[in-house]
Amino acid sequence: MKIAVCIKRTPDSESRFKIAGGGTAIDEAGLKFDMDDFAGYAVEVALQLNEKQGPGETVAIAVGPDNVQETLRKAMSMGAERAVHLKVDAMPFDGLATAKALAAELKTGGFDLILFGKYAFDTSAGVVGTATAELLGVPGVTAVSKLDIANGRGTARREIEGAGEVVEFPLPAVVTIDEGIARPRYPSLKGIMAAKKKPLETKPAQLGPVRVTVKKMELPPDRPPGRIVGQGAAAVPELVRLLQNEAKVL
Repeated sequence: MKIAVCIKRTPDSESRFKIAGGGTAIDEAGLKFDMDDFAGYAVEVALQLNEKQGPGETVAIAVGPDNVQETLRKAMSMGAERAVHLKVDAMPFDGLATAKALAAELKTGGFDLILFGKYAFDTSAGVVGTATAELLGVPGVTAVSKLDIANGRGTARREIEGAGEVVEFPLPAVVTIDEGIARPRYPSLKGIMAAKKKPLETKPAQLGPVRVTVKKMELPPDRPPGRIVGQGAAAVPELVRLLQNEAKVL
């Protein structure tokens, strides 16, 4: 089976963030970047599917500047056979523009399955996977927590509030992967060395029009310190008064 996995390079979620001087982006100085967590789940799912089903190909694809090649090499060190870098000077905030670049690459690739993470940590928009499915004219299934492929069809489980739903769909298709479906493997030393020799093709990204931009970015205000209003039942009236008049949550 030929599987494409669309991945993204994002900052580590435990980093301390600062806003860059222009006020429209984060300051990347000192930040650690890696493959997005959900993208890592998607890579692992693709590898497991091809290991289970026999000979196949897993192709990692990413839109980004030159530094995204490090992330693509990581996917290849995990087991992807090759990678494609769709080069841009800077990542657009517009998910549809990114989806158009990916769709332009994917439409002639003959892929049976195209995987994405559920969303990327830095934007949490969840737009690119579904928009790519629409642009390619293939079924799109989102936030999948279990995936089986057999006889040219897929069966996926999606977690919904208080329950789960199972959907079936024909291939080719786009699927976005939720957490819990698979734990990404650690690249072995052998895999890291092999990744250096695997093919990584770079070509200009055919971005669509960028219609969504960031006008201003700011960190949330610091939370005010808590305070103790008393002890026991005697403190309840004062607590209720503060919740009503100051916090305004009652």
